Amino acid sequence: MEGKLKYIDSLISSAESYTKTSIELFKLKAIDRIADVVSDLISSLPFIIALILFFITLNFGISLWLGAVLGKDYLGFLAVAGFYLFAGIILYLIKKWIKKPLNDSIINQMLS
Repeated sequence: MEGKLKYIDSLISSAESYTKTSIELFKLKAIDRIADVVSDLISSLPFIIALILFFITLNFGISLWLGAVLGKDYLGFLAVAGFYLFAGIILYLIKKWIKKPLNDSIINQMLS
């Protein structure tokens, strides 16, 4: 009988150790995935900043060109602003079609 109790105690101890190890492994895998996603975002940041600066400069150029075509500089800026207002409304209306693939992509990257 005492041998069975030692065996059960050993089994319980092994189960506790396995559970603690499994939880620790899960935490480490989650940290690794999060680090991958964050490092991808941070490493893309210089490119994103350069792209934003390019588009800002391009928008000023288009605004000034449209202003010259329309005869007044402010009309070019208003036309470009109107375009972005229209684009913003369209993007707001189709947000659900953008959000789901983006969520799926982030989840796939976290799980792979």
